[in-house]
Amino acid sequence: MRILMLSGYGISITVDGGILTIQDGHNLDQQNPEKYVYRPKFIDLDTIIVEGNSGKISFEAIRWLTKMGVQLSFLNWDGRLLTTMYPLEYKQSNIKIAQYKAYETSKRIDLARKFIDAKIKNSIIVLKWLGERYPEIAKANNERMKLILTNLSMLPKTKTTKDIMGIEGIIAHHYWDIVSLSFDKKWDFPGRANGKTLRPMGAIDPINALFNYGYSILESQCWKAINANGLDPYVGFLHEINPGKAPLVYDLQEPFRWIVDIAIFSGLEKGLFMKKDFLRTRNYNTRMWPTGIKKLMGEIVSQFSKSAQYKNYNREWGNIIVEKAHDLAQHLIGKRKTLDFSDPSPQLYREDSTAIREKILNMDYSTWEKNGFSKGTLHYMKRNANSEKPFKIYEKVRNKLDAH
Repeated sequence: MRILMLSGYGISITVDGGILTIQDGHNLDQQNPEKYVYRPKFIDLDTIIVEGNSGKISFEAIRWLTKMGVQLSFLNWDGRLLTTMYPLEYKQSNIKIAQYKAYETSKRIDLARKFIDAKIKNSIIVLKWLGERYPEIAKANNERMKLILTNLSMLPKTKTTKDIMGIEGIIAHHYWDIVSLSFDKKWDFPGRANGKTLRPMGAIDPINALFNYGYSILESQCWKAINANGLDPYVGFLHEINPGKAPLVYDLQEPFRWIVDIAIFSGLEKGLFMKKDFLRTRNYNTRMWPTGIKKLMGEIVSQFSKSAQYKNYNREWGNIIVEKAHDLAQHLIGKRKTLDFSDPSPQLYREDSTAIREKILNMDYSTWEKNGFSKGTLHYMKRNANSEKPFKIYEKVRNKLDAH
């Protein structure tokens, strides 16, 4: 999966002689913006995301991108998805009819449960992954996991979407309380429930800005998946129908929010984001500079591009979202009996767990040399183990560590 992020002033997307030319924008950190040139059928982009202040796109460029199957999305200054353009898909109308019928019956509640069931199960996997690195999170997991699992066990008994969202809200509260323990105090994260509405829109801090931008990127991919499978984005099962909202898009995001979470947690652990990547507006909102957005984009694309085994094939997570929308469509028209958004589950693995760090720090040099490795290798690993940043270990070395 490949996403191109455009930002700044003077963005240009035009076509001349059948050749697409993209000019990135100017900003304080980008005085000589990149230029991209693509021939028809030789474009390796899935999505172009624009977060810019001025620029132009020609009608011919829109036509060109549509024919080449490239999605074009626009973000607002606060990370909110403004609109997205994607190729028209001509699907059987019976899919939408089946979707509307399901919305009017008890099947709606069954489907709503499936979205949240997957979200909660994937959130638990993320918490365990974080717990391997942070002792304070491992402790919090031990204290709160029983409460999380108890609430999850109540999900099959729910009879309304309000009941389902109530359980999700309780577990989300525990989730954000726990993951916030991994954030450096300099970010001053107040939680995801902000202001009078207790909703995370209009970020007041950098961490919330990161998640708002990240979830908008996920939202654009869910729009694409829903459109590709002939579903109606404006009729969901978990989220209510409201003017200007796309409930099914929000539904489909739920099982895959973990992708954005892992991308942001990983970026923060690497020390990728700096305070200069963010700006506070006169309305006391926090927005991201283009430099920060592109760092975030790199981490998210990296996570989307990782693969998992599904239907006997290794598929990138970006494609699995499309597959899951397909499964939903087939389930609605009766061609697929079962539907499980938690399959496949995230396969998260840490090479820099607390246990591995302690093993490295406690390893003496004489024992290490007897295993056929140099003192320099162990010295390098001890330096990494003392650092807060994540690190990689070669498989041969890891096997030796696991043996001790």
